[in-house]
Amino acid sequence: MSSSTRSFAQAANADGERPAKRAKVEGGPDQFQSVGENEQGPNGNAIPDDAASDLYLDTINRALLDFDFEKVCSVSTSNINTYGCLVCGKYFQGRGRNSYAYAHSIHDDHHVYVLPDGYHVSDPSLEDISFVLNPTFTAASISGLSSPTHLLKPSYDLNNRPYVPGYIGLNNIKRNDHMNVIIHSLLHVPPLRDHLLLSRFKGKEPELLKRFASLAKKIWNPRLFKSQVSPHEFLQEVNRASGGKFRLEKQGDPVEFLGWLLNHLHKEMGGSKKKNSSKIYSTFRGELRMEAQQVIVRPDATGNEKPKFDIDREIKSATSPFLFLAIDLPPPPLFQDAVEKNIIPQVSIYSVLAKYNGVTTQVGTSVSDFPPYIILHYKRFTNNVFVEEKNPTIVTFPLRGVDFREYLDAPPSHPPTVYDLIANVTHESVAGTTRDKENTTWKVHLRAGGGGGDGEKWFQIQDLIVEETRKEMIFLGESVLQIWERRSMSFANTDGTARANADR
Repeated sequence: MSSSTRSFAQAANADGERPAKRAKVEGGPDQFQSVGENEQGPNGNAIPDDAASDLYLDTINRALLDFDFEKVCSVSTSNINTYGCLVCGKYFQGRGRNSYAYAHSIHDDHHVYVLPDGYHVSDPSLEDISFVLNPTFTAASISGLSSPTHLLKPSYDLNNRPYVPGYIGLNNIKRNDHMNVIIHSLLHVPPLRDHLLLSRFKGKEPELLKRFASLAKKIWNPRLFKSQVSPHEFLQEVNRASGGKFRLEKQGDPVEFLGWLLNHLHKEMGGSKKKNSSKIYSTFRGELRMEAQQVIVRPDATGNEKPKFDIDREIKSATSPFLFLAIDLPPPPLFQDAVEKNIIPQVSIYSVLAKYNGVTTQVGTSVSDFPPYIILHYKRFTNNVFVEEKNPTIVTFPLRGVDFREYLDAPPSHPPTVYDLIANVTHESVAGTTRDKENTTWKVHLRAGGGGGDGEKWFQIQDLIVEETRKEMIFLGESVLQIWERRSMSFANTDGTARANADR
């Protein structure tokens, strides 16, 4: 191999022999940069096409390329001056003849051509690699991601396997499936998804926001080499930003992770306490009104002190913002049926939402402002002195046309209150009422298309497993989180059919 330094778009001969031709380059041994970084040479001229064809680009092995993991040297684990070998897919630290990158190119016969600063390889064969590494989107390209037409144009990976961008598997590195379902759910909320896909960061933004946007672009990338994505880089930053609270190797609660992630993203987007100060608040923030009356405790004739309400006493009202609504489930039955199996009760979504109608509870609670997207959290897990209990109650719900007007305490000018389901997170574990974190599986149902009818489909995603599911099977799982999307004005009128079906 020539002693001249060469930049990392690495290649070796397809037949394993040392290449007979070498790229003619100039410059000192410390002049490194990645291929495709600049457009002109040191004299202001682009590198000639015949020189670009002399760089062994035909030896790049795309099947081994993986840009999802953290860019650190595979030998020194350093992220300084790290370059990727496009032959074996590994990363090595460069910048000199004594570096790991130079040693790798010599010993493994992977010829990494490091061009002098200022050169640009304008070869069209590198364009697909550049797009996988850093996908870019336009307003026109993302306009149809939520429409049925998106399902009619599948993409294909290197193995010619079809996949639908956005509905692909996420790698469960160790025990991070509870975070995978939250990532999928949030990245299928159109306002937040579009904001991240169109982002153009300049390097000064917070690291968690940049990595979350990068993960969003990979999940919705229509030109992936593999029809799956690893969230390793994003979850590494989550572990750092949360102080180790959310780790790859530890099973956790998706509700806790969702609350932490929404608040952290809101802060990193420059949000404040104002309603529309960030994309998180403008999408998910609502307001809850609570009315309470002071209770006076006075002794009765027998000397016992009992609380008493005074109808004439002042009722105090306060509003509080929320990002998701907590829903209490009725307790499971204590007795068993004839075949000695626990009876799994079913309850309608309207009956568990009754706590927000301002009537059924002693402290009046109602919603004064519904956001465009409502997140519901069904409280399935409770702690007692001994164990953490699980409530297996099944919540029945329609997929479309749920009217939240009954739980709204606002003037008629409030936007429509009819919502459709777009994401449903379910919990699966061993039978019983005790929570078993070691044998827990988290799945998410995602709506593809929209508008109902045959054009709307649903996918069930469990880590790397992606399969289409029947609409009738979605409510049979133990739902823990749901995201509901407000209908537009043209579809806001309903005939009550959806509620009738849910109550049956």
